[in-house]
Amino acid sequence: MGKDEEKLNSAASPAEADTSVGTAEDVEAVMKKYDRESNTRIWEGTPKLLVRGLAIAFSLYCIWVTLFSTAMPEIKLNVFLGLILIMGYLNYPIRKGTAKVNSLPWYDIIIMLAGAIPFFYFAANATPIIKMATRVTKDQKMVIMAVVAVLSYMELCRRCVGIPILCVVGSLLVYTFSNVRFGKVIYDLFYTTTGLMNTPINVCAKYIVVFIIFGAFLERTGISAFFINLANCAAGAQAGGPAKVAVISSALCGMVSGSSVGNTVTTGSVTIPMMKKTGYKPEFAGAVEAAASTGGQIMPPIMGAAAFLMAEYMGIPYAQVALKAILPAVLYFTGIYIAVHLEAKKLGLKGIPKEQLPKAMELLPKIYLLLPLIILVVMVSTNMYTMQFSATVAIFITIAVGLINKDDRINFGKILDALEAGGKGTITVAVACAMAGLVAGCITSTGLASKLITIIVSISGGRAIIALFLTMLCCIVLGMGVPTTANYCIMAATCAPILMSPQIGIPRVCAHFFVFYFGIVADITPPVALAAYAGSAIAKAPPMKTAFNATRLAIAAFVVPYIFAFSPQMLFEFAEGTSGVAALIQTVQLILTSLLGLFLIAASLNGYWMKPINPVIRAAMIAGGLCMMIPGTVTDVIGLAVFAASFVLLRSGAKKTE
Repeated sequence: MGKDEEKLNSAASPAEADTSVGTAEDVEAVMKKYDRESNTRIWEGTPKLLVRGLAIAFSLYCIWVTLFSTAMPEIKLNVFLGLILIMGYLNYPIRKGTAKVNSLPWYDIIIMLAGAIPFFYFAANATPIIKMATRVTKDQKMVIMAVVAVLSYMELCRRCVGIPILCVVGSLLVYTFSNVRFGKVIYDLFYTTTGLMNTPINVCAKYIVVFIIFGAFLERTGISAFFINLANCAAGAQAGGPAKVAVISSALCGMVSGSSVGNTVTTGSVTIPMMKKTGYKPEFAGAVEAAASTGGQIMPPIMGAAAFLMAEYMGIPYAQVALKAILPAVLYFTGIYIAVHLEAKKLGLKGIPKEQLPKAMELLPKIYLLLPLIILVVMVSTNMYTMQFSATVAIFITIAVGLINKDDRINFGKILDALEAGGKGTITVAVACAMAGLVAGCITSTGLASKLITIIVSISGGRAIIALFLTMLCCIVLGMGVPTTANYCIMAATCAPILMSPQIGIPRVCAHFFVFYFGIVADITPPVALAAYAGSAIAKAPPMKTAFNATRLAIAAFVVPYIFAFSPQMLFEFAEGTSGVAALIQTVQLILTSLLGLFLIAASLNGYWMKPINPVIRAAMIAGGLCMMIPGTVTDVIGLAVFAASFVLLRSGAKKTE
């Protein structure tokens, strides 16, 4: 722990505060219980070096392929899928709790080799196989290889991603085989780009893997510590400062990690002890960090791996995706910030003494740590170079920046660690993308999309709000314990087209952002709230209490998607012919009313604004807040009237008690 962190952790605190903090072992135990990605094999000695070397070689290979390879997609994607399969079985055991050192059972070796060989065989014989077209299914050997490859990927999905997505894939496969000729299904799912090699895995191999590696390098420059110190400098001295530090630092660190659980563990190890020492309850401290860290995935410019998939699915440049995400992200973090401020006022909490905080002039010399992010954003947003080339350049800039940082200097060992982490971090994303490809392939082969649209339209009666609510439930259920990318891929292939249907009428960009947001909030939504569980392990708090607190704090994430679904201008989507001045006025009105609405909802849920609020006023404030968040001048006026009345009543009551 650095001097700044030691100084912050020594801050004065209320005597009654519970200051015990979970150790790294506590966090690992909780994550092994709930998170499949945390259940990995234990390697030591030479086997560890070999597995590590494979991950490093894989990362280097992916960088080389994205930059220089001119091979046809069938070759590149099959090699990628084969390598992912091998690394996956080397890292993930058959069940949770398998902790035997250097153990790779014979059946795992058989599944791994039998599953990988078809991909490498396809890559080595891509041209003749492509020329055979559907005749390839008349060769029994080719059919068997395809079936084994698909089944081996489904088993790996069960191990490292989770059961919900596998249930979706399995159900669709059963439906597809019962409605389409067996040979055609096998051909479509394995030997064409409409199945395993569909858009998701193509984007993963082309873009996502390089950005994952970039994130791994950036984390090793010490930028997370810089972000935490920057947040302390900005908000540490305010009422309940440590919680506000958690919100700001998690938003910043989320740009780097793109993982809600990883972000919670990284920043939470510093911010949660600070919050508990200040006087926040353990379950609230863990919830603040979990909610803020989960929101890190919607924070531009990285936005987790799903952002690149969104660009492909929506058919717009990645830079536009990042731009459109700005206002919803601001509203999300503002909502959490308001909630922790009100909680601090209610509890009478103070901030950290200014003399114990980092000074702005001390942080200024470290500003160069932001250079890789700045250059990456400039290169991508200006279309100066391709995304994968920009990410690669950013990796080399990150290494150069790390060499300058004398407090946390990058060295050869850290470079290898970053390459290893990047390779391993790609496994679950790639497996999820492969499963999403199978889903898309099944839907294409059977024409299921039109049938799903008919069913949802029938249930909802053509009412968009009901269709959106049903979609939200699907995203949250499928996203429980599943990486955001996997959830987004499935929902983009199934539910987004339903929302975009003429009967429902949600614009394309709004529909995709809607499913993206609700896939993310699954990480804090009970009963499987992985980010909240990670926060509870550090805070030594009950997991369920932490999860419910996190859901309450992140109320903006449950409201904002409905706003932009009906009011696309929040995503900078304006009606054709709208002038620049009109667009600006609409956006400003939407932002102001949404912020005021969020404040009313947050205050009512907290039960405090200048003074404790009675149930009647709380109910009125929720209604007024929702009115201001619903697009329309009439609802805005009603909401503003409720805001003004609440302010007058609570202000006068607060003065009487002074």
